[in-house]
Amino acid sequence: MQQWKINLIVLWFGNFLTLAGMTMIMPFLSLYLQSDFGLTDEHEVAAWTGVIFAGNFVTAFLFQPIWGRLADRHGRKVMLLRSGFGMAAVTVLMGFATEPWQLLALRLLNGTISGFNPAAVALVSATTPKDKMGVAMGVLQSGMIAGTVLGPLMGGAFADLYGFRPIFYITGALLFCASLLALILVKEKFDREKAAAEPQMSVLQGWKELRGIRPLMVLLAVTFLIQFSQMNAQSLMPLFVQELHGTANLAFWSGTVGAVTGISNMLASPLLGRLSDRIGSHRVLVFSLAGAGLMFIPQAFVGAVWQLLIVRFLLGIFLGGLVPSVNTLIRMHAPEGMETRAYSFNSSMLSLGNMVGPVFGGVTSGLIGIEGLFLLSAALLLLNAALVAHTSFTKATARPS
Repeated sequence: MQQWKINLIVLWFGNFLTLAGMTMIMPFLSLYLQSDFGLTDEHEVAAWTGVIFAGNFVTAFLFQPIWGRLADRHGRKVMLLRSGFGMAAVTVLMGFATEPWQLLALRLLNGTISGFNPAAVALVSATTPKDKMGVAMGVLQSGMIAGTVLGPLMGGAFADLYGFRPIFYITGALLFCASLLALILVKEKFDREKAAAEPQMSVLQGWKELRGIRPLMVLLAVTFLIQFSQMNAQSLMPLFVQELHGTANLAFWSGTVGAVTGISNMLASPLLGRLSDRIGSHRVLVFSLAGAGLMFIPQAFVGAVWQLLIVRFLLGIFLGGLVPSVNTLIRMHAPEGMETRAYSFNSSMLSLGNMVGPVFGGVTSGLIGIEGLFLLSAALLLLNAALVAHTSFTKATARPS
């Protein structure tokens, strides 16, 4: 089997295990703070939950460009292993925290050393033939989504059986296994001597060089707006489901609404990736942005949970074409030797969207309601589609495969 295929298979499992591990506890963070930390005041629980959840994204946003710079000089696999083994250790330590501030400190540290998934994207990008790039990115994305969908389900089952703390130990073990698989099986042809001979460039200098490439700047903006649009109403979805369905089996229906989007996303990503190899990632990105924008509109007008499930399933299909297309286009336009740095800046934009979106949604939902947030997301994604459609992605600066 060709090495790029081996890398893709191993990193698919690595992404799946990483995302499954990371999402096992986060949906139950507020319950964990109540049961194991003795917090009883609802406002205190909500405040600590928000701060602890966001802490990871704050430091990830700040440090991803630094890791990207180091990856361009020392190789992607080194950064992959650094992140994987480091996150495994920090996650296990979270299981020993006895105060909320300790958990916050560890989440900040976790964000600082995180980056398994961006490193996996960069490594697959660097080792995959250009004509297979779309399908490879789609397959890799499906592993991340599968982990995101199944992680909370496994976390809920483990929590019922063993309590919350053991989930951190299980998550740490999964991250360690993912990193061990990468250590043994993933191969990367990286010329360290050539990289060392390149002029040293700071993060700021790297940003200044990439800033002059308009398609890359458009893609960074697209990534931020994609995550912002998805996340601004995410934490409010259980309340919306309750409004539609009542309190009967609320946890089940809220979980199902989230799961159907992930399932259709997972199924569509490889198919849309293969389509992008045929007709171009630019066209698939415009199509996916426009489709996702349109699918947010009916969510503001549904009157029953079954209607919301249908719309969210269709939304997931279009979401499946976004991240793989963006990653493929970034590789096309990143200068030689700066591919990983370009991906790291993109990862920072993703973290920023994950951080700002829920905060904005929580603040503004009282004014415009969750329905207003759906319509705002629709407008942003449709404007995004228009921006991408009018951006030229033909002058690629990628190194040859």
